[in-house]
Amino acid sequence: MPPSRFRPGLSRPNAPPGEVAWFAFHGDELLVRAVGGNDRFDVPIAADLADLGLRVVRAQPLGELDGRSCRSAELAPGSPAPAGHAYVSLRRLHGRIDPELFDLAGTAYQVQHWDRAHQYCAACGAELETGLDERVKRCARCASSYFPRITPATIVLVEDGPRILMTRQARFPAGMYGLVAGFVEPGETLEGCVAREVHEETGVDIGDIAYFGSQPWPFPHQIMVGFTARYAGGELRVDTRELEDARWFHRDALPTLPPPLSIARKLIDAWLARPAR
Repeated sequence: MPPSRFRPGLSRPNAPPGEVAWFAFHGDELLVRAVGGNDRFDVPIAADLADLGLRVVRAQPLGELDGRSCRSAELAPGSPAPAGHAYVSLRRLHGRIDPELFDLAGTAYQVQHWDRAHQYCAACGAELETGLDERVKRCARCASSYFPRITPATIVLVEDGPRILMTRQARFPAGMYGLVAGFVEPGETLEGCVAREVHEETGVDIGDIAYFGSQPWPFPHQIMVGFTARYAGGELRVDTRELEDARWFHRDALPTLPPPLSIARKLIDAWLARPAR
């Protein structure tokens, strides 16, 4: 894997004037500028977003990308996109922006979400101060600290020979199925979460749980931890409180799959790349 071009940091580097890459959000959408003629995008570069006629509610440093200062920003509600720019959701940006910028946009979204949500202390109500040495909000009155919230969730590909267990939620696009996923509960291991979620949602028991990989999922602040597992017994029954449907699908007859940006798709593609058993 090539080294990342991004260097996280809180202090603003000595970049030339006008060399700030802005990851500015209007609600849940990122401000981008069109480049080229193939529906490609970049982020705006400006010393100050006021130069583009935009009002920033609050901003946070992110670090450096290719030696250029990067900052996240929350834009004032109702701010129109400047000429040549547009507001685009992160999901729609996948594959249409430099992959390093896409990853950094996810980081920026989580940072600005945390910044917006932590203005006052939940313990005593005092205004919070931003830490200078680490990403934290601190209360000078009662010494409470508020770090960015990261919510762990697991997702698992359950295989049984040439078939895998797939699930569908009502909010999915027509015909699309995904994998069993769920949030980790207090006191629970990641593997325990995997087994519990599969049994609760489908009635299936699993074994041979193995780590696959992880993915930041900034919608708004999850990290998805992927696993593989093997069917170990149990009859399929669908928890209709959580799912619309759950089925076993043969590798030669899969439904519409999750989008390529998701770890669910990476799990499925890796399984398909292995020889059929």
